[in-house]
Amino acid sequence: MIKIEHLKKEYANVTPLKDVSVEIRDGDVIAVIGPSGTGKSTLLRCINLLEEPTAGRIWVDGEEITDKKCNINKVRQKMGMVFQSFNLFGHLTVIENIMLSQIKLLGKSRQEAYDTAVSLLRTVGLAEKAMNYPDELSGGQKQRIAIARTLAMDPEVILLDEPTSALDPTMVGEVQAVIRELSKTGKTMMIVTHEMNFARAISNRIFYMDEGGIYEDGTPEQIFEHPQRINTRRFIRKLKVLELEINSRDYDFLGMSGQIRTYCNKNQISPRKANYIQLAFEETMQHLIPNMDNPRILAVCEYSDATEEAEWRFSYSGRELNPIITEWNLSHGVLEGITSTMEYVRNEEEALPNEIRLSIRQEQA
Repeated sequence: MIKIEHLKKEYANVTPLKDVSVEIRDGDVIAVIGPSGTGKSTLLRCINLLEEPTAGRIWVDGEEITDKKCNINKVRQKMGMVFQSFNLFGHLTVIENIMLSQIKLLGKSRQEAYDTAVSLLRTVGLAEKAMNYPDELSGGQKQRIAIARTLAMDPEVILLDEPTSALDPTMVGEVQAVIRELSKTGKTMMIVTHEMNFARAISNRIFYMDEGGIYEDGTPEQIFEHPQRINTRRFIRKLKVLELEINSRDYDFLGMSGQIRTYCNKNQISPRKANYIQLAFEETMQHLIPNMDNPRILAVCEYSDATEEAEWRFSYSGRELNPIITEWNLSHGVLEGITSTMEYVRNEEEALPNEIRLSIRQEQA
């Protein structure tokens, strides 16, 4: 259905899409997720050329729409777009809004357009609002009308750009319910959303976007339960991250201890858990540093807002050095008391081949 090769989009001060290559199959329902500013909406707008790509090629049903000779208006008839803002014509009634494009672009008679509009209004649960004007509707109702207007063109592909982001929280559910039903129709859909439960429920495929492209592509189960890449895992699990680099025996211990305290305070980590996090760093450093000639250590702490779990990962250079199977004396005893698991792994292919993983013990209720 849609094939994208090496898509790039840059603006004067930012390049949200650096290199996107992907194929979207007929009937795919794809939720596009990721942090703000990672090119999610830009990707949708490039697919129907509302944004002209800086580089790269896009095909729809075998036709290259990035070719200057392509009749993009004809292609757009296959692709419906639902925006954050509803873009309804305020001087037209609800049913006139849905009829207009059918008459102007599809050449339907007024009666045909009317019949289709009435049917679609029933589909989105707003048949009784046919003769109302947009300013007489709630935000959720306006968005449902916008979806009905898109469906009136009978598109093969539907692109939805954060369709619930402009709504009051009380209205989000009614729009999501319409989209859920729409996702069962077999139409190809791409939905940019920040609602993770919604994304998981409606899609057969997830694009996690980061670092200028589709950072990870998988099923909802793969992305939400078993993310393969580090940024995906941090995003899905709502991880707050602290990274410290140690490149000398004479590293700034006091400065790093201060950074850890600031990190714990900023993320409202309980005093006891914050103390465990601090101790885990100090005791690990006390063992590693004396046993390394030229220390190169990357210490990463990850804390989950969702589960209140914290983990340290210490990656370091040099020979195989597994402190977990050796006696750390006092340090070992302290760490056993404040961690639930301790693990050492070595991967010869990594620049820092040694890694210690310490899961900080959960506080008892």
